[in-house]
Amino acid sequence: MCKSKKKLSKQVMNPSPKPSATKKPKSTSSSSSSFGPQSSSSSSTISKNYMNTTPSSSYNFKDASSWQTSSISVSSRTSLSSLRENIIIPEQPHFYDFSEIRSATNNFLIKPFSSSTSSTSWRCTIRNQSVVVIQRKFRRQMDTSEVIDRLTHICRSHHASLIKLKGASISGNYIYLVYEYVQGATLAECLRNSRNPNFSILSTWMSRAQVALDVAHGLDYIHNSTGLGQKFVHNHVKSSSIIVTEPNFSSKMCHFGTAELCGEMVDNMVQVNQEKQRPDNKFEGTRGYISPEYRTTGISTPKTDVYAFGVVILELLSGEEPLRYIFDRGGKGYLRKSVIEGAREAVGGGGVRRWVDKRLKDSYPVEVVEKMVKLGLECVEEDPNERPGMGKVVGRISQMYLESQNWSEKMGTPLDLTMSLGPR
Repeated sequence: MCKSKKKLSKQVMNPSPKPSATKKPKSTSSSSSSFGPQSSSSSSTISKNYMNTTPSSSYNFKDASSWQTSSISVSSRTSLSSLRENIIIPEQPHFYDFSEIRSATNNFLIKPFSSSTSSTSWRCTIRNQSVVVIQRKFRRQMDTSEVIDRLTHICRSHHASLIKLKGASISGNYIYLVYEYVQGATLAECLRNSRNPNFSILSTWMSRAQVALDVAHGLDYIHNSTGLGQKFVHNHVKSSSIIVTEPNFSSKMCHFGTAELCGEMVDNMVQVNQEKQRPDNKFEGTRGYISPEYRTTGISTPKTDVYAFGVVILELLSGEEPLRYIFDRGGKGYLRKSVIEGAREAVGGGGVRRWVDKRLKDSYPVEVVEKMVKLGLECVEEDPNERPGMGKVVGRISQMYLESQNWSEKMGTPLDLTMSLGPR
């Protein structure tokens, strides 16, 4: 009995190696040999093959023991699989054939989704995706290769406050931009309800603060954070280009990339000087959002975007149009009323509360609103050098949003039972 116990204890302390463990190095050597030729190819081939290889093929431990190899391969397989699930790989841009655009829009006979003097859009389905096709005319002659290069850069951008550009198509002097469809209403429609002017879906201060924060983040991303080695300009910032979605009133900006793809941007100072010397220079813009320097030169810069953003902020606070004309009963025709002039008068005369949208029912943090009015006025300074950059603007609005959240928590959740669009 004593001898058998001693033999049993030796077997427990010194287990014999399993025969299956000797087969592990063969599998790793085969995977490393299949990965070897891929590393000698071009960089583009490496990236494609890397995405198609299995997680275990990227590890080769020839000198490790069998149990170390098996444990590391299992852990690496788990970590790489979880990493791939969390990484969002940018979707490749599509250069659509014009026949796809015509087929999706029924040869452009379907009802337009929206229309203006410079563009027309249609909501349709392309490649089983709900999209919006926007037709715009080229501002200058552009080669197809230049359009494809710019399209590739723009489609790499991803931000929660920007509507995704899927691709484009060219026909003659027109370009057709394909954006993803986002359900919602424009900020202009939310602020000015033609069916019931006394109603706004943005009836709480936090809903409007959320819109201001989202738009600021989106514009700051365009100017400073795309990470594509070049700075972009939106050039179409206005309340009708901002989509407000439910239920949290998060906002997204339309038309990102339009300025670059339609040839609206000037690339060097030689062209800038030529444009300044042309008195008959034609440019596109929406009245009330056009900065003084853009009105003179027709050149878009980040500071022209900041000016338009300031107008949107003042529009969001007052609920008024950026520029409107009212009939003068004294017989002098029509009077011009600007939201910028109204804000300046309110700040100078101490009547900010009388100027703010009455549909908010005086339920807002007064100090925060006064700060935001002053920020909006800083953005619309006549001198572009006096306007803050979007990096500073988004920081200040973020601070105002936090202060608004603290105010909302102290005040409690407001009850708003006005949910009907019909007249009351």
